[in-house]
Amino acid sequence: MNSDEKLIWYSITYTYVFWLLGALYIVGPVVGWVLFLRMTRRFIYDKENYITSTAQFDWIAGMLIMLIALLIAHFEYELGIAKLIKSSIGWAKGWALFAIFPLIGSLNIRPELIYRASCIVCKHTLIILPFCIFAWLVGLPSTLYVSPLSIIGGPGPEFFSVSLYEIDPGSGTPRWRLFTPWAPALGMMGNLFFNFAIQEKTTRHKVYGLIGSLVMVLISQSRLAIACYIFLLCYFTFIRCHKSPLLYFLASPTVLILGLLGTHVTEKIEMIIAAIKSVRAGSTRVREHLSQIALDRWANEALVWGHGIVERGPHLVEYMHIGSHHTWYGLLFVKGLAGALALAIPLIFSLITFSREMFKSIIAASSVALLLQLCIYTLGENLEILVYLFWPGLIIIGIAHKRKGA
Repeated sequence: MNSDEKLIWYSITYTYVFWLLGALYIVGPVVGWVLFLRMTRRFIYDKENYITSTAQFDWIAGMLIMLIALLIAHFEYELGIAKLIKSSIGWAKGWALFAIFPLIGSLNIRPELIYRASCIVCKHTLIILPFCIFAWLVGLPSTLYVSPLSIIGGPGPEFFSVSLYEIDPGSGTPRWRLFTPWAPALGMMGNLFFNFAIQEKTTRHKVYGLIGSLVMVLISQSRLAIACYIFLLCYFTFIRCHKSPLLYFLASPTVLILGLLGTHVTEKIEMIIAAIKSVRAGSTRVREHLSQIALDRWANEALVWGHGIVERGPHLVEYMHIGSHHTWYGLLFVKGLAGALALAIPLIFSLITFSREMFKSIIAASSVALLLQLCIYTLGENLEILVYLFWPGLIIIGIAHKRKGA
């Protein structure tokens, strides 16, 4: 209905086109900054007023603190102007978008547009996946090419590559990451699209969204994605049925039985968790060592403002960057306690704000699910790197804040 909606619509529905061009890593930040600059111009020159809430400005304040922590750490450790410029650009493509996209939600953008566009991406996934499976069956190269756009710089070539499949080095089984940089990120997007598909009103698109999102979670073979999907399924079931007496009739004996068999149930849960970890024991070991190194060096070397940049880990963690597999450990290592609080405070405040409305407003319930998903994924991913993918969810959070402010 307007140019802002068109930009968002085509940016989401053309996901696989941008993937083939190797441009998906660029699209998210460009959309965010273009809409933000247009919003600023209208506010200054056209005197347009936008409905905003305190929580949206909390996100802005938090991400500005991230930038301040970055600057202080670079000067404290004398990392040089070149690294400072590079890190500042990284902030603009990463953490800054956590403030920009919720603010963009104050524009005239309908959430239904984002729901429908995401369901279309799920439909395209179901169309493209058979070709990717065929490529694995006949032994085609797993990665077709790396886009020349990788010259602009980024976290790594996987953000600009077109990968048909990948082989898990631990189990030797195939996994698919499609338009994401690695398989667990596809599981994350599957959970995001599952949230949106539930809100879709047209049956045909809803079916595409529900099936496509589940397929993304399954083919990613991500343990965290499967756990998050089950959690979201229970959450939305509770939201829809919380007024039904049947829910409480079923819950009462269930809680009683769990109370009587508490010890046995706890042991079974621990066994299940151990079994899940043993499926990819190597990955679990690396993550645990990365976390321990990040915590030790943060506490002993850079408590408040962090180290300013990521550092390559030792052979013990297969030379992976310290804090790269965990948002909180990564924040503590790079931006210190200031950076961790800069994310935690707006996240908690937004959760509290929407929790009051989650049973009355559909978009508030969806926003709570989005925030809880982000909380879950802070334990297994670095959200800063993946914000270029899940930015539609941040716009939904912004729209919910706008309606709350209204």
